[in-house]
Amino acid sequence: MNLIFVYGTLKRGGSNHHLMAGQKFLGAARTPPGFRLYELGGHPGMILMSDDRAGVTGEVWSVDAACLAQLDILEGIAQGLYRRVPANLLPPFADKHAETYLYAQSVAGRPDIGSTWHE
Repeated sequence: MNLIFVYGTLKRGGSNHHLMAGQKFLGAARTPPGFRLYELGGHPGMILMSDDRAGVTGEVWSVDAACLAQLDILEGIAQGLYRRVPANLLPPFADKHAETYLYAQSVAGRPDIGSTWHE
């Protein structure tokens, strides 16, 4: 099983949450400061931002390999849209080996939506 931090459409109630079917929700989570969300047209992208002071809110899930492969497809890993990277999270998940998706393209001209995605 793999731990994944999700912050957008994969969260409970999100438009892509159906991809999490059969996986285990572990709890609400937050990154430390240094991360920010941008609107990408119906979904967010998280980037590193050194001057951010809030971090990003989301959820941690335990997912199997098949689910993780589907998430990589959704996030466009092969196309270079997102990168799956180790997640830096605050307690109670600080010592867990979770991963998350960082947006790998430019956010120039995209709206800054802060720390929380609301669909």
